[in-house]
Amino acid sequence: MKGILLINLGSPKDLDDKSIKEFLIEFLSDDLVIDYPKIIQQTLVRGVIVPFRYKNTQAAYEEIWSAKGSPLIEMSKNVSKKLQDKISTPVEIGMRYQEPSIEHGLRSLVNKGCNEIKVIPLYPHYAISTTLTTKLKVEEIVHNLDSNLNIEYVDHFYNSENYIKALSSSIQDYIKPETDLLLFSYHGIPKRHLRKATPERNHSEELCLKSQCVIKEFCYRHQVMETSRLCAEELNLSEDQWKVSFQSRVGPGWLQPFTDKELEKLPSLGVKNITVTCPSFVSDNLETLEEINMEARETFMDNGGEEFNYAPCLNDDESWIEFLASIC
Repeated sequence: MKGILLINLGSPKDLDDKSIKEFLIEFLSDDLVIDYPKIIQQTLVRGVIVPFRYKNTQAAYEEIWSAKGSPLIEMSKNVSKKLQDKISTPVEIGMRYQEPSIEHGLRSLVNKGCNEIKVIPLYPHYAISTTLTTKLKVEEIVHNLDSNLNIEYVDHFYNSENYIKALSSSIQDYIKPETDLLLFSYHGIPKRHLRKATPERNHSEELCLKSQCVIKEFCYRHQVMETSRLCAEELNLSEDQWKVSFQSRVGPGWLQPFTDKELEKLPSLGVKNITVTCPSFVSDNLETLEEINMEARETFMDNGGEEFNYAPCLNDDESWIEFLASIC
């Protein structure tokens, strides 16, 4: 029997110090997230980042935490339930970090009699720090389950027609006649990840910047640009009505332009009314609700902006559920 496992990033269990620290340590100790030699990685994570930054992370989560807990976890559960209502195949969810775990989701499907499982990481674009780490974690768990499972992966869906239609439709209501610009803000990654994502590690930044990337299957930058272009076409936007930027950078060498820097300067260029969308994510979370809809909004308005509209993620939108059903 077939089964479906939806996988999202994850979240702290609660707002206690212990939970925040556990989440950060597990997430940042992933060798595909902070891809430094282990001794350097752990010195940074356990000796610098977590001890000195966890309070800031905790405060940010407090801004978005609901009565039910983590918005990302609750929305992932909603998506799973709505998808289950549309298809007869058993559906479970798992988080790459923390709970509900990937192992719990796989075991639940096995206990229901599933021996063929389609794994759908809820990341539209391929990156080693999302898609690949998820795939490797699933393989590790399947190996330890001692079960004869056939696993199929969905690596990306950045240019799928129905995904683009769902995304565009979700953005449309937040673009007003007076909107000057639609800003696609994607989660940033280090440029070296573009090279590491390709089997031969031969990604050409020069070709990629010219929109001539020849390794499209593994190129995060190509894929986010294509998603943006296709959405802009669907929304009938001209080239000067939309722009791409990258948020959440940590350290030097990350993809540019940076979202916060763009929002600082756009008002001085006459862009006073803006709509921002975050297609790296399908569920609203810390990076969208706090970093964009709070911090980025403040940055834009403090620098002379007049109106800031945030277009929420797909969340449990009906067209998004229909798309997931179609790929199941």
